[in-house]
Amino acid sequence: MVEGAPSPGLAFILGLIPGVGAIYNSQYVKGLVHVVVFGMIISILSSGAAPGFEPLFAFMIPAWVLYQAFEAYHTAKRRLYGYSVDEFSGLVPMRRKHGFPAGPVLLMAIGVLFLLNTMDLLRISQVVRYWPLLLIALGAYLLWERLMPAGPASEAEERK
Repeated sequence: MVEGAPSPGLAFILGLIPGVGAIYNSQYVKGLVHVVVFGMIISILSSGAAPGFEPLFAFMIPAWVLYQAFEAYHTAKRRLYGYSVDEFSGLVPMRRKHGFPAGPVLLMAIGVLFLLNTMDLLRISQVVRYWPLLLIALGAYLLWERLMPAGPASEAEERK
C-alpha cells in the first residue's frame, strides 16, 4: 500500500458529486469532463431537445453519478496499491496502443452530432432514437477487449 494515497471510500462518496471524485484522485481534466457530461445530460433533459426520451435522460443522470462514484473508488484503490494511474484511467479500458481508440472516436462523434444540431442540419431528437446502438457498440467493444489475448506489454503493465 502506498502512503498518502487517496481513500477509496472517501473517493466513492466524493464521486457522487460530479467531478469531485476525479479531482480528489488528482485527475483534474477528468473531473472537468465529468462535470461537462453531467451538464450536457441536464441541458438536454431540461431544454426538451429529446422529446419522448425524457425518461431515458432522467435515467442517465443517476447512472452517470453512480459511474463517477465507482470510477473514483476504483482509481483510488489502484493508487492505494501502487498501480500507475493516468489522467484518463477508468473502469472501461478505452486506450490501448494496439486497440481501437473508442474514447476519442466517441467524443468526436458526439461533437459532430452537437455541431450538426447547432447548425440546424440534424436534430438530436432524430438521433437519440438510436441510442441502443451505443449500448450494442459498447458491448461489442468490451467483448473484443475481453477476447483479445494479452500481449507482453499488457502483462508487464498489470504487474506494476
